[in-house]
Amino acid sequence: MEIKLKKDAPIGVFDSGVGGISVLRELVHIMPNENYLYFGDSLHAPYGTKTLEEVRKLTIANIEKLLNDGAKGIVVACNTATSAAVAILRKMYPSVPLVGIEPAIKPAVLQKPGSRIVVMATPMTLKQEKFQKLMKQYEKDAQIISLPCPGLMEFVERGDLDGDDLKKYLTELFWSVQEEKIDSIVLGCTHYPFAKKAIEQVVGKEVAIFDGGNGTAREMQRRLMEAGLCTDATQKGTVQFLNSRDTKEEKALCEFLLNR
Repeated sequence: MEIKLKKDAPIGVFDSGVGGISVLRELVHIMPNENYLYFGDSLHAPYGTKTLEEVRKLTIANIEKLLNDGAKGIVVACNTATSAAVAILRKMYPSVPLVGIEPAIKPAVLQKPGSRIVVMATPMTLKQEKFQKLMKQYEKDAQIISLPCPGLMEFVERGDLDGDDLKKYLTELFWSVQEEKIDSIVLGCTHYPFAKKAIEQVVGKEVAIFDGGNGTAREMQRRLMEAGLCTDATQKGTVQFLNSRDTKEEKALCEFLLNR
């Protein structure tokens, strides 16, 4: 489907909730003059425990909403939604710059080949073929351990980023993988960077932590430049938040996370 794209239109950013704001922050840092339209589907979160078909249906419907609202490009700032729907969306909208996100295993391996890397992600992301292929690509270069994190994104959705209950959850979560030294952790969900401080308190600051937000933002910049769709504006752009759970509390949480 062909869509007329305009240079002064906003970049659409989608996530299953508020986690994608970690990617939005990177986008605003790299392209401060662009306008952004962020849509979080908190009403249907978490995506990581749904079936593939459910995630695909929700993701496609929400991307269509952003395009109907005039977005000139789309960042799918959700690992689960990327795995489930990005390939299909690219076929549906070949003219739209569309970027997904994936766990930052490559930079973790390159930093220290042969190291022990723990990948934190939702159960569904870890099961997806896309992730399995990525893991197989680097399994000869490092010891990569998958760590399913059911329930972690809900802490971020509540705005609970440093409470004792989060630290207790993380301590119990890491118990099964800390029998040997962990060299690095890959955050395989865009919600998880908001819990980075709490993760460091549990595993220690000497453990390197990687997430894919910066690389995703740079890839969107590259695609917009390639399509001639970068804004000509010289002033700082705007950020508009939309959420399927349309409450004042949800909007306040989005603003809080963006400016944290």
